[in-house]
Amino acid sequence: MIILPAIDLFEKKAVRLFKGDYANMTVYSDHPVEVARDFVRCGATHVHLVDLEGAKDGSTPNLDVVTDIARNTPLFTEIGGGIRSMETVEKYLTGGVDRVILGTAAVNDRGFLERAVSRYGARIAVGADVKDGFIAIKGWLERSALSLEEFLRQMQALGVKNIICTDISKDGAMRGTNLALYRELSEKFTMDITASGGVSDISDVKELRKMNLYGAIIGKAYYTGAIDLQEAIEVAK
Repeated sequence: MIILPAIDLFEKKAVRLFKGDYANMTVYSDHPVEVARDFVRCGATHVHLVDLEGAKDGSTPNLDVVTDIARNTPLFTEIGGGIRSMETVEKYLTGGVDRVILGTAAVNDRGFLERAVSRYGARIAVGADVKDGFIAIKGWLERSALSLEEFLRQMQALGVKNIICTDISKDGAMRGTNLALYRELSEKFTMDITASGGVSDISDVKELRKMNLYGAIIGKAYYTGAIDLQEAIEVAK
């Protein structure tokens, strides 16, 4: 299992939200590239980036930070948040990003998703952000009519290879991740599934590793020191 430490970007800073609430934001670093370099020092091979401003309005205000990390660290870089056009996909991929994550667009613009997967294959991942059993969109501010299971069945049928599944109720809360959810998904689907939201201590990493998941995202627990990133990477192996 791959550990993907996370950098959430807002106004070019590394921040974290509590349960997706933009009004409940903590700034952890004014220099996200240095945070990424620390990930490398800890032995990380991947980084998970989210443009929180882009997630709300579909823009790319943190593009230069993202491409800086992609070009100036050896990390496999994935980015999500507001990617709703082929132009934006290409902007990131030509900027050195390895994989882009479609969220809102995967729900609202199925034609775009199909074109992106057809053209770029495994370089396109889909974010399945779940709230009360349904897919949330637009920076988690709206709930769609699609249940998580129905959405994932549709994604698998379309040929999507990689799913990042976030339980919003757990995100940033430091109360453990939704192990039952990820166990169920790992049994039902053949796509690569990354667990996101609430990975709070090393026991979460150990339990997720048993499920044969593709990856686990560590966010707030890294910034608060609740998880030693180097230890988590070793445990995940």
